Amino acid sequence: MEIKTNAKIRVRLESFNHELLVSSCQKIVDILQNASLNSIGVIPLPTSKRIYCVLRSPHVDKDSREHFEIRVHKRVLEIFYDSEVPIFNLLSEADLPPGIFYRICLF
Repeated sequence: MEIKTNAKIRVRLESFNHELLVSSCQKIVDILQNASLNSIGVIPLPTSKRIYCVLRSPHVDKDSREHFEIRVHKRVLEIFYDSEVPIFNLLSEADLPPGIFYRICLF
C-alpha cells in the first residue's frame, strides 16, 4: 500500500509594480510545471493603498495640498507537491527581479 503525503508551500509575492509581479508569478509557475507537481494555484490578494497628504507650501496657503499614494500589489502561490521533488532548489532557481519581495512558508 502506497501512502501519498502531500506537503504545501505558500509563496507570498509583493511589489509596487503590478506588471513585474505578474511576470514573476508566471516565471515561477513555468519553472514548477516542468517539475510535474500536483497543483499550483495563484491567488491575487487585495491591493493595499496608502495615501499621503503633503502641504505644497511650508509656511502659507494651508489649503493647497498634494496627495500621493503607494499601492502594494500582492499574490500568493500555493504549491502542493510530493516530498520527493526538490522544490526549494527549483524556487531558488527562479531568480526574481529586484523590486519583488517574497516569503516562502512551509505547511
